[in-house]
Amino acid sequence: MRAAAHGGGPALALRATERGLGGQIALDLAVWIGQTVRMTRMASESATPLSELADRVAGALTSPSEGAPHYAVALRSVAEAFGAVSATLHRADANAQQLHMVAQLGLPEPLIALTRQIPFGKGIAGLCAAQREPITLCNLQTDTSGAARPNAKQTGVAGAISVPVFGPDGALVGTLGVGKLEEHTYSPDEIAILGRCAGHLGNALAASA
Repeated sequence: MRAAAHGGGPALALRATERGLGGQIALDLAVWIGQTVRMTRMASESATPLSELADRVAGALTSPSEGAPHYAVALRSVAEAFGAVSATLHRADANAQQLHMVAQLGLPEPLIALTRQIPFGKGIAGLCAAQREPITLCNLQTDTSGAARPNAKQTGVAGAISVPVFGPDGALVGTLGVGKLEEHTYSPDEIAILGRCAGHLGNALAASA
């Protein structure tokens, strides 16, 4: 799958401004989106087929690298296979009912700090953690359900999904999120593939807890 064409700099700046972002921040986000579109198109040319994605993620997580799993490599494989511009992995703290960022790919700098910690039940990832099931939005930008947090629209992402990450014992250990620039309805097969990727990530998170 490839990202659909997205408007250029001035149009992006205008949309960013309309979403309540002023001046330099709006311009920075517009530039970031334009650069991300170009990188996503190039990456999708050599992306791992979805049918092989779970194995690719498992391989990234088990490759030795100073004793730590390659979370960033795993997220890049997921994003490229889905033609996505962003991917996030959060670890769940069930006692505090909070999600804590483990790794991210493609989030604009102004939003990284805002997504480092997410309460259960807030936003797509928080709802996913609270309900322990996938949460999807065909178009985050036009969604009126309240599922997405207001700052999520600043990413420019439209088709978004968050799937729960479970450990080997079935306990919730985190969430895996993916965002595409274009509208997208995630199919049952795509959700199942993300679920298998999440299973490998869950094993790694549980082992490193």
